[in-house]
Amino acid sequence: MQSVKNYVAPVLMLRVTLALGYLWEVADRLGFLGAHGQPHVGWGDWAHFTEYTRQTLAFIPAARVPVFAVMATIAEAVFGILLLIGLFTRMAAVGSGVLSFLFALAMAISFGIESPIGYSVFTVSAASFLLAIQPGFKWSIDSLLQKSQQNEKH
Repeated sequence: MQSVKNYVAPVLMLRVTLALGYLWEVADRLGFLGAHGQPHVGWGDWAHFTEYTRQTLAFIPAARVPVFAVMATIAEAVFGILLLIGLFTRMAAVGSGVLSFLFALAMAISFGIESPIGYSVFTVSAASFLLAIQPGFKWSIDSLLQKSQQNEKH
């Protein structure tokens, strides 16, 4: 079997789709996609998101859940932005992989293994780790910075 020599388009697609997935979820929980109960809206507001977080993290004290909800939201927003623009891509991809793996474990503990498998959360984690090991990230700020550094050396 011959390996793919031109990985630029799949890597770009992976980077952008991971980024948009995170940014979409952040926008949903902050109410930017519409109110709770409207079509194509999962949470619609912070209250519904924190209630879901409480269910997902049922194994930790309820008083700590809001802290985890805020931390997850900040991490998802940061990873989404960094992946979208291609800045610190490798680190953002590793962070994304760890975050989504921990989310998948929490889902499995609280709802059963079918939940993270059915929602492809383990797949998001694996895709993030796969992105992290790619040799380069064309059409990214990382690529521009790398070219700039190479030009300075010559």
